[in-house]
Amino acid sequence: MDDHGPGAYAEFEAFVAGAAGRLLHVAVLLTAEPETGPAAARRLLTDALARTYASWHRVRGDDPYDHTRQELCAAFARTGRHHHGGTGPLARLGPLERLVLVLRVYEGVAEEVTAAQLGLPVERVRVLCNRAVAEVRSQEAA
Repeated sequence: MDDHGPGAYAEFEAFVAGAAGRLLHVAVLLTAEPETGPAAARRLLTDALARTYASWHRVRGDDPYDHTRQELCAAFARTGRHHHGGTGPLARLGPLERLVLVLRVYEGVAEEVTAAQLGLPVERVRVLCNRAVAEVRSQEAA
């Protein structure tokens, strides 16, 4: 049986139709690009979706959203040092702070899961998240 046959493609297409908007928003937050022209965010998402499709036979029965988000965050972590600046709401945060804040606050991923996915101690994730939240709050107050 071909795992990438018409049925699998239709399932993947339905997944993308339902999840791509939210995943693109995650990518935009990570890259700190404006939502009107998020070229780097679109590249990250395209790469993550391609990786998800390549392993669709394994992930389609699990949580393909979670898998794709992990792929997206891993791609950002590999290239995050190239995503400084920007004009988005998280632009003043460093790439790792952005990554932790998006996973913890926007996506609601547990501290322990975030730490495991990023290969960081839980305490480091907590410190990064607290620092990022404080920075965003100080921006809002200014």
